[in-house]
Amino acid sequence: MASVKQSADAQLADTIADFYADPLGYVMFNWDWNNDTSIQLVKLAEPWKSRYGCEYGPDVWACEFLDQLGRDIKARGFNGKDPVEPIMYSTASGHGIGKSVMVAWLIKFVIDTRPSCKGTVTANTDIQLRTKTWATLGEWHAKSLTAHWADYSAGRGSMALKSKYLGGVVTAQTSREENSESFAGQHAANSTSFYIFDEASGIGENIFEVRKGGLMTGEPMVFDFGNPTRNTGAFYENCVGSQKHRYTVRMIDARSVAITNKKEQQKMVDDFGIDSDIVKVRVLGQFPAQGSTQFIGGDQVGDAMVRPLPPLNRDPIVLGVDVARFGDDDSVIYTRQGMDARSWFSEKDRYKGIDTVQLTGKVIEKIRFFRNLGHRVAMIFVDGGGIGGGVVDQLRHLGYPVTEVNFGGKPTDTNTYRYKVDEMWGKVRDALGTRLCLPQDQGAGSPGRELKEQLLSRQFGYTTNGQKINLESKAELKERGYSSPDIADGLALTFAAEVAPGNANDFAGHNVNEKPNIDYNPLEGRL
Repeated sequence: MASVKQSADAQLADTIADFYADPLGYVMFNWDWNNDTSIQLVKLAEPWKSRYGCEYGPDVWACEFLDQLGRDIKARGFNGKDPVEPIMYSTASGHGIGKSVMVAWLIKFVIDTRPSCKGTVTANTDIQLRTKTWATLGEWHAKSLTAHWADYSAGRGSMALKSKYLGGVVTAQTSREENSESFAGQHAANSTSFYIFDEASGIGENIFEVRKGGLMTGEPMVFDFGNPTRNTGAFYENCVGSQKHRYTVRMIDARSVAITNKKEQQKMVDDFGIDSDIVKVRVLGQFPAQGSTQFIGGDQVGDAMVRPLPPLNRDPIVLGVDVARFGDDDSVIYTRQGMDARSWFSEKDRYKGIDTVQLTGKVIEKIRFFRNLGHRVAMIFVDGGGIGGGVVDQLRHLGYPVTEVNFGGKPTDTNTYRYKVDEMWGKVRDALGTRLCLPQDQGAGSPGRELKEQLLSRQFGYTTNGQKINLESKAELKERGYSSPDIADGLALTFAAEVAPGNANDFAGHNVNEKPNIDYNPLEGRL
């Protein structure tokens, strides 16, 4: 029985060896594409369907990637002793194309076909590395024909794939700057030294620099993947900047990939425009325009200032209360009734130098004003961070319908926004593109002019993995010479949650994101 197993392993080893310069052939052979339904997500396109006689397999971009890699391996013709030119690939893409799966295939390909290879894998964050990059490797390793050839470990501090028979080893290392030494001194003179950087846009330049030492001997390889979230840094330079001539570069439009959500992609294009930075990064796989990005466009604000008001507005009235924290900032009470954010706001709704008790009194005055007109305030959204909690407590104690909002709290749409403040501003932007009416610009010093300037001045970026919008902080605004966006934040607060007519009591005592995200600090730069 043992001899039969040994014979089968020997045959498997001979077959795998034939794929030394054929990574796509290796992928098609090492996984059961015909019978394993868990991996049958994409139907093979031609010419690969005819080549392998299989209905399922990698997506087109992955087939092209692996075929190109095979050609590059053959062209270098590594003989096991004389060093060859490094194979260096840099791939920028939109979201959801299957980068982590490609990383798993590459790791398996190298460790199964190259005795004594050495590899290092990293990602922009420890969470990304452990829960996505390395976890995906574990899933695909377990399903492979060669799973028994290597030991896979995923414990903290011990993420590794070690070959039992060929002597190769691949380890996962965090990309923190203080860990840069872990990327140095990796050599495989008679084999392959390789590095894979996942979500490379968020990895520090010093890590890219240190890894160069492992590319001097043998058959070295580098594979970088990421969403193009930043127009600076090593990943940017390697894809479109000063170092692009050293890399095989791919910019993959996620719309061309079979497994991505085409409806959501089109919604994003419709909402933001094909040339917007968010579409470039999240869909087209292109780097954002040079410089910082404006979150709200001038045309949107201009249209909202001149469009006619709704003929008869029966929507609920909501208040957004932005509580000032500093002497040069204003506290603001912003009123919105449906899509009418024009009729009820004036210079009198801005207050400087008042405490929380006085501000609470101003809110109550506003509620009584509407009551005397025969209207009812359905909800009061209060910025509860810092001293704002005092206003919340007082209004709640007096029985008014109040919702505490933490700007640094968790958004409802966690796929698009990092913080609650990002989402609220996003809802303002969405409404500007439809029916929202803003106060008109009546010249310098008018509330309309200042609101316009505040809305247009706010810039944004993305989290390091490119998946979430992150507005610049108030401190960054002030560093660029702009005032605190107190009026705009008051307006944004009115979009903190949906309020139905007549349901004010349903909201009483309710807190939106009562526990703030401890990473958020409005006094600091973007995290």
